[in-house]
Amino acid sequence: MQKLKICNKMELRMKLGKSFCVCFRIPWNFQPCASVSLVVVGLPALLNLSFGSATMSFTGPSFGPGVRTVRRALEFGRTYVVRPKGRHQATIVWLHGLGDNGSSWSQLLETLPLPNIKWICPTAPTQPITIFGGFPSTAWFDVGDISEDAPDDIEGLDAAAAHVANLFSTEPADSMLLLATFYEVLVMLHTYGKRVGDVLEYLVKLGVGGFSMGAATSLYSATCFTHGKYENGNPYPAKLSAVVGLSGWLPCSKTLKNKIEQDEAARRAACLPILLCHGKVDDVVPYKFGEKSSQALSSNGFQDMTFKSNWILN
Repeated sequence: MQKLKICNKMELRMKLGKSFCVCFRIPWNFQPCASVSLVVVGLPALLNLSFGSATMSFTGPSFGPGVRTVRRALEFGRTYVVRPKGRHQATIVWLHGLGDNGSSWSQLLETLPLPNIKWICPTAPTQPITIFGGFPSTAWFDVGDISEDAPDDIEGLDAAAAHVANLFSTEPADSMLLLATFYEVLVMLHTYGKRVGDVLEYLVKLGVGGFSMGAATSLYSATCFTHGKYENGNPYPAKLSAVVGLSGWLPCSKTLKNKIEQDEAARRAACLPILLCHGKVDDVVPYKFGEKSSQALSSNGFQDMTFKSNWILN
């Protein structure tokens, strides 16, 4: 397939946001195909399953430490939900890439043979993007450059991770039992059955995944979960059971070690299953970014870490 030639910022936007640049180029509105086979095979094992529009306002540094504090309101777009066709065992929030929306991924995910998973596909806020010269696009956070030394948009990352956690707030997750008082457990037993097993059957596992910038946001959410809080210090409320990243990278990788120093954070990191997949000829988010992200996670205590290459061909 012919590769896109970048002549201006608009074509750069189309290249980054409307095409899948993994192994070979595919139109952004491609029909379901074998490109997600690893997700189909990997997710049930990752989650240990067995089966036959919001507005947020955050205050914080725009790009890393040393930058003046700013405040911006982020209005998230429409959220699309693919409901499970079988018994609800897991809920996955799936995050699109730069310039895309939740609709395109929901249409694809609905075709996957994963009947026990509920997919939640939100749409990122439309905001000015530095790499596009300030041209607005749907994005989970601002990005100035696709490079290892590029600064991280901490404010945007915190806002995106908080939006993901908020989407989990109405799910019957197993973290409910950890937060529930004895009286609340009795109420759940009365509501869902006389036996503890009846309550456990009702609870589901929570996971987050995404493509490209969505994968980066998913990995950032994973670090917030293990650390127990966002970069701005607010507590992270959701309990994650799995993380999937396709053709992405790990934001704030240089400060990851500091977040895993405490015993509880190390325990969470060791028990969190993560699946990363990256194409070796990806010319938008280079393969080495995925590889180094995997190495950074593994070397900092994420013991259940799986890295796959050429995921479209597999």
